[in-house]
Amino acid sequence: MSSILVRGGTILTMNDAMGVVVGDVSVRDGRIVAVGGGDPGPHDSTIEASGSLVLPGFIQTHLHLCQTLFRGFADDLALIDWLRLRVWPMEAAHTPASLRASARLAACELLSTGTTTALTMETVHDTDVVFEAVAATGLRATIGKCMMDADAQAPKRLLESTQASIDESLAIHRRWNGQANGRLKAALAPRFAVSCSQGLLEEVASLSARDDVLVHTHASEQQAEIAIVERLTGRRNLEYFADIGLASPRLCLAHCVWVDAHEQALMAEHGVKVLHCPGSNLKLGSGLAPIPELLARGICVSLGADGAACNNRLDMFEEMRLAAVIQAVRKGPGALPARDVVWMATRGGALALGLQEDIGSIEIGKRADLIVVDVSRPHTTPGPDPYSTLTYAARGTDVRAAIVDGEVLVRDFAPVHLDPAEIAAEARAEARALAARAGI
Repeated sequence: MSSILVRGGTILTMNDAMGVVVGDVSVRDGRIVAVGGGDPGPHDSTIEASGSLVLPGFIQTHLHLCQTLFRGFADDLALIDWLRLRVWPMEAAHTPASLRASARLAACELLSTGTTTALTMETVHDTDVVFEAVAATGLRATIGKCMMDADAQAPKRLLESTQASIDESLAIHRRWNGQANGRLKAALAPRFAVSCSQGLLEEVASLSARDDVLVHTHASEQQAEIAIVERLTGRRNLEYFADIGLASPRLCLAHCVWVDAHEQALMAEHGVKVLHCPGSNLKLGSGLAPIPELLARGICVSLGADGAACNNRLDMFEEMRLAAVIQAVRKGPGALPARDVVWMATRGGALALGLQEDIGSIEIGKRADLIVVDVSRPHTTPGPDPYSTLTYAARGTDVRAAIVDGEVLVRDFAPVHLDPAEIAAEARAEARALAARAGI
């Protein structure tokens, strides 16, 4: 392992005291060994951070890497039509080659715009290909095979038997959890209550408790979806999940746009994590999630872009800005302050994934997942408040450097190991073939 000195930046530690330090961050053998100074010895490489903010890498907690090739193919549709007319047919038409291209395209965009960790739900089949592709990029990721056993309107290739879905998910966990020096983890990923039988969800709940495995699913994204769940189960999502034993601190729920006071209380009681996706919620017309209310109850809220099929960007800066401004519309300016948004993008994400001891803040002993954001440009000047600058002014193109697990993956605004032109060319070719297979 090499040593790296990130020199002369303004360090947003995101530690418990929310300390801000001007100075250096020293990285040795993949871990942070000094913050602000105190490690004057030689380093193998140096990243100049003067005129930049140094902060923990962004942690996006709801993504679908497999949908990156769908960008632009599924626009201007409501959720259920979006799924059934575009996303599910395209997921069913994926091959190992197109999945690989989709995951590589996503990883290149994520790393280039400052996301160093992802929680992602893939499609039903060929999930090993996504693990392999992500492993090669250097991105840190928790990946789940999508589980679906109960939706007659889904393509046949996406429907599994309950036992086959469970068996394959467990096999993936055995093969991949903890691989790549611990960078890769496997989650259980039932799609949502509409597509999963009660038996499947109950078994997922049991396995999650037995093996301490994170569960990643969707809930309460749109009112039409909630109506279907109520028709199928007689309950709203959170009531249903609590009744069948799925609600726990290991449950990560994407969206939670339409959760009433009772459901919010259930989430707080069971320690459920909320994965907020403002860009997706706006584009699909889902609504405005009650984030200040959830935070006031002590619920952990983190951020994600969702998939490129419904966003179409995977840029965390966009999600931070939207998260703040839509709450200004709901509750008034300052309802979700910029500092809280940056916390959600870093510490909140680490807490959601159960990785708070390793990542999410710049502290001695933690894994070296860092980004350097250039704030010397006209659109980020004068920048008196660093949290405001990051949330309201900065862009993904301002990411000067990204480090994951002590390895520099972006330097001087460009990926070190990935060729964006080659990745984009491969993605365009695979997307054309995929759309043709799906009849779109």
